[in-house]
Amino acid sequence: MKKILFQIGIASLAVFAALLVRGEPFKIELPPETSSFKPAKGVEIANAQCLVCHSVEYVSTQPPLPRAFWATSVKKMREKYGSSIPDSQVEPLLDYLVEHYGAKTSGAPAVSSAASTNSIVAAVEPESKTPEALGTRFGCLACHGPDKKIVGPALKDVAEKYRNDATAHAKITEQVRNGGSGKWGPALMPPFPMLTDEEIKILSDWILALK
Repeated sequence: MKKILFQIGIASLAVFAALLVRGEPFKIELPPETSSFKPAKGVEIANAQCLVCHSVEYVSTQPPLPRAFWATSVKKMREKYGSSIPDSQVEPLLDYLVEHYGAKTSGAPAVSSAASTNSIVAAVEPESKTPEALGTRFGCLACHGPDKKIVGPALKDVAEKYRNDATAHAKITEQVRNGGSGKWGPALMPPFPMLTDEEIKILSDWILALK
């Protein structure tokens, strides 16, 4: 039995090595997100900034810790791991995390993803809906520079790709709604179900007009 297992292991390593030599890409399928952050003021920042790298459960399963813990965590993400959380969003993000997942809470899990997107949007105070403001608030500009690649492609490159595509708005809407990877490389774009149709159209019109 041990000999058979050893042979299987050697065969698996051989296949893996062959794929590396041939340069064939590996595709990693991440499991679908099953929870969403609690709907409240600041949830749009958590969705835009935290979900780029973490699942909701990564946050919701932490013990109810004080603000200093969350502040240290956010600082580490920015300074050690290159997170592009703007200075203006740090304190509102900390307010949200402390209020709903920190020492003021019992550490209860996040609400089910079946919760209405409208309830999430309604819980957030109205803010500017210029494309630049939306791009900053929802984290678009943290991963996509207008004219340079950051994590994802430059927005001007997206505009160029879809310049003469009659279905460009639909494709951008689908990407924003569902997220995914593979169109511009292996980097995973998280879904943004909290954006309204109006907000996606504002962003889409802006992106496609870039030259």
